[in-house]
Formats: sequence, C-alpha cells, structure tokens
Amino acid sequence: NWITHDIEIISNFRMLRSLNIETEHFLNGRYPFLFNFPLLNKLSITKSWDLKWDLEELARLPVLKELQLEWNPQLIGNINSLRALKDILE
Repeated sequence: NWITHDIEIISNFRMLRSLNIETEHFLNGRYPFLFNFPLLNKLSITKSWDLKWDLEELARLPVLKELQLEWNPQLIGNINSLRALKDILE
C-alpha cells in the first residue's frame, strides 16, 4: 500500500526561487502545487520514481532558468512542451 504524503505546506513559500526534489519512493502520486511558484528559477527533480507529473506543468514556471531531470519514470508529456521554455532556460 502506498501512502500519500501531505506536503502542501510547501505551497506557502510563494517566494521560493530554487526547489530540489529527490524523493526516492517517498512521494507518490500527483502534487500540482509543486509547479506553482511564480519566482522559481531553478528546479531539480531527481530519483523521483513515483512522482507523477507532466512536462506541460513546467509552463507554470515563467522565470525558470535551470532545469535538471533525472530518473523520473512517471514523467509524461510531449517533449515539444519544452519549446515554451527555450527562450528562458540558460
């Protein structure tokens, strides 16, 4: 049985500029608020085996400059979704 963790408290940090998510198997399911930080400019999601998310959610990060993705087997979406970020990623 999977346990869904309540980490929504992180959504209170509206001024967050950097977020590193490395969960192994501790986060499972969808957490849409993780992509709701208007000032976030650095995002790293690694070893997140069971975190379910879509590439299109990155469009909600308007000032994202750095993106690191490794070992995200539940990641879905069209790689063309990244075209929206091509002008802002460094």
